[in-house]
Amino acid sequence: MMRSLLLALALSSSALAEDSPWGIALGAEWSGDYPKFNPLLQEAGVTWVRYFPEWHSMQPEPGKWSFERADAFLASATAHKIRIAGGFWYAAPWSTTDGGTRRVPLKDMQHWRDYVKGMVTRYGKEVQWWEVWNEFNGSFSEGGTPAIYAELTREAYKTAKAINPEVKIGLSVANFDIGFLDATIKAGAADHFDYVCVHPYENLGALANGGERGYLSLAASLRQMLKANGQKEDTPLWITEFGVQSNIAPDEKADARQAEIFTRGYVLSLAQGFDKIFWFEARGPAYGKGTDHGILREDWSKRPVYDAYRTLTAELGVEPRYLGWLDLGGAFGFVFAKGQEHRLVAWANEEKAVKLGGKEVPLGRKPVFVADLPTETIALAKANAAKPFPWGKDYASVKSVSCQLGATNRDEGITQTSPETTSVVHGLDHSYRRADVAKGGESLYAYFRVDPTFVPFGTKELEVTVVAKRLPGGGNAGMNLTYESLSGYKGAGEWWSIPEGEGWQEHIWKLGDANFAGGWGWNFRTDAAGSGADFFIREVRVKKP
Repeated sequence: MMRSLLLALALSSSALAEDSPWGIALGAEWSGDYPKFNPLLQEAGVTWVRYFPEWHSMQPEPGKWSFERADAFLASATAHKIRIAGGFWYAAPWSTTDGGTRRVPLKDMQHWRDYVKGMVTRYGKEVQWWEVWNEFNGSFSEGGTPAIYAELTREAYKTAKAINPEVKIGLSVANFDIGFLDATIKAGAADHFDYVCVHPYENLGALANGGERGYLSLAASLRQMLKANGQKEDTPLWITEFGVQSNIAPDEKADARQAEIFTRGYVLSLAQGFDKIFWFEARGPAYGKGTDHGILREDWSKRPVYDAYRTLTAELGVEPRYLGWLDLGGAFGFVFAKGQEHRLVAWANEEKAVKLGGKEVPLGRKPVFVADLPTETIALAKANAAKPFPWGKDYASVKSVSCQLGATNRDEGITQTSPETTSVVHGLDHSYRRADVAKGGESLYAYFRVDPTFVPFGTKELEVTVVAKRLPGGGNAGMNLTYESLSGYKGAGEWWSIPEGEGWQEHIWKLGDANFAGGWGWNFRTDAAGSGADFFIREVRVKKP
């Protein structure tokens, strides 16, 4: 009887929209509520859900399987025309030395092979996309290394393909950790994965401060990394988690911000070629700070981001086709095909009006959808599709880039990503910014991102210069540099004590293992933790030696 049900599900799921990008990632806390939220997800236009019961619940002991929970979950999703993006999640307690489900290495790799075999044998017809672990580079794998992850990936790939060659195996990392992906491929995962999954939460959050330029570099950076490792450049790219939080209680400003960033994030992801995009998550949970990511609140009321999801899927369709971009006088414009119809999605970081075919369209931070596009507008978007995105300059051929800090920063290839961590100070001739050590917390840091055209993947040797001076009348002041390297974020290892005096001083840190991909949304920061006094920052520069 159960095998008949699974056959019926396989036939039914094959009719679902394979090429649709609209996903929701579920957390374990609310996953059991799927009978209630699946109809709501279907109403919003969601066509994919990223979730599957963990190993320990599927195989409570060696040789013993418990399929009921997964069968019911799959049946409900299929009934609501939702496909499942699965995963081989974590470890079974009996497979680890201390009984933990987030610890590696496993006692016996054969246990892992048996688990993968059991999952693919039963569900490989209905669930054909499987990530290996979840955020192995983060807090979900104590003792994890690229070599261990490479072995898990390689064994999952070989085991799954032997059962069903159509099954796809995915690499997955927390944040946008290209360095870990690169190390995993080099450690033995090469040619043993079919797609790559990232979780660019911080890059998405940067859209609140005009971070479109950096966000639009994500797919290109991944493809550069794949090419450098001899992997297929057209490997499918998925975002299997991203999101921003809003307050648990209704909050007009926070809810509007969440919905705005949601739409921007999806559009920018589609425009650069991500195949599937999964918002985290359907409902809750709270994280102890009175906020959560859900498109539904804990009381099941719909947030504005839920309405934004429904609007986006209705406007662009089940399987939207990206046609190309439009530079609307500095505003952002992206054209999609919905069957035979066309839609422009556009917004601006400052209010302005643009003309389209004789019409004036007002733009602001909230994305708007424009139908009935002139033929010449559609043709222009198509002609732009293969061209680099136009927002910002191309710094590929210059030797150095800079950011002069002040009331209005002057960016020449470097952007201060979170200017609110520093305060503006007005001097006699110009303004600059202050690292307010006395406040502690984020005021100890000034964050920067270098234009991706200046630091493509593989750019390792860089010189970072900071121009600063002590606060008048202050005591000892200084800083270190934290930067994005091939092995993650790390300190540059050289503390700079800013010399005494009224004049501006500068210091150079030389880096030999840089990897400025924007893993957490920034490339380097000045770090005043341990400084005895405040200081001013006037300029930062990055140079290729």
